[in-house]
Order: sequence, then C-alpha cells, then structure tokens
Amino acid sequence: MDLKQFIRDIPDFPQKGIIFRDITPLLKNNEAFKEAIDRLCDLVSEEEFELVVAPEARGFIIGSAMAYKLGKGFVPVRKPGKLPYKTVYEEYQLEYGTEQLHIHEDAIERGQRILIVDDVLATGGTAEALIRLVKKLGGEVAALTFLVELSYLEPRKRLEGYNLKTLIVY
Repeated sequence: MDLKQFIRDIPDFPQKGIIFRDITPLLKNNEAFKEAIDRLCDLVSEEEFELVVAPEARGFIIGSAMAYKLGKGFVPVRKPGKLPYKTVYEEYQLEYGTEQLHIHEDAIERGQRILIVDDVLATGGTAEALIRLVKKLGGEVAALTFLVELSYLEPRKRLEGYNLKTLIVY
C-alpha cells in the first residue's frame, strides 16, 4: 500500500512558506492506519526498549498505537500546563517559533531504554528536545521512529549518531 497517497499537503500552514503534511486522511482510513502502525512496529521489532515516549498531539496517536501493539508502556510529553504532576521541561525551536515540552519527573527510570515516536520529523528540533528530556530523567534513547520524514529540511544532520527509522520520506 502506498501510504503517501493518504497524506495531504497543505501549503502555507501554519505560516506562509511551510508545507504542512497532514496525516489525518491516513488516520481516518482504517486500512492505511493499520498498515502504517504495523510497518512502524516492524521497523523497531529488533530494538530493545521498555517505553514509548511521544509528544502531543499526533505523536500520541502514533505512539500509543505502537506501544499497545508492541506491549510496551506509553509516556505522554505535553505542552506547558497540561500534565497534572511535577514536570521537567525542555525548550526548543520549531521552524516557525519556540515551544516547550514537559514530561512528568517520574515518567522514566534511570537506565530505561526509550523509543521516541512522532508523526513527522521536520527540522529535528522536537526530536532533540525529546532526547534531552529522556536523558534528563536518566533514560537511554534506543531509537527514534517517525511516520513521515521531511528529508529536504535535513533533520538527520541534527540527530547524527541516533538510530532513526522513518516510514515515509519526502
């Protein structure tokens, strides 16, 4: 199945010059969504990890489905003010601004191996912040997995040395 056919391009969103890769058509198609999750799980089937860590909002969808299928725990990473317990955070640059990611301070135990999952790998800023959060809590990044990679933004340069796995590359 060609999963790219289920990803819609939206020009000039959230600002002029950005092409937003909209995965909602893929998510609403039961066969495409199942195929994407199955393939992403296959990409990491040889990796050893205990938890899936994913940021809101679309990362939750992909990451929690993968965690369920792989029989792993799931850790949500959220924007400021959304988690009820004590958090640690990292600030990072988006292609169109600055943001923060927060994680519960007890979400990861020292030495736990972590799979980071998100929907789109663009500039690598979000992924870098997720890596810093995992390390701040004493975890080890086993791999990073993304549904879509925007290779023309060269995110792999920022994430050199990490085990990256992507399903759909633009």
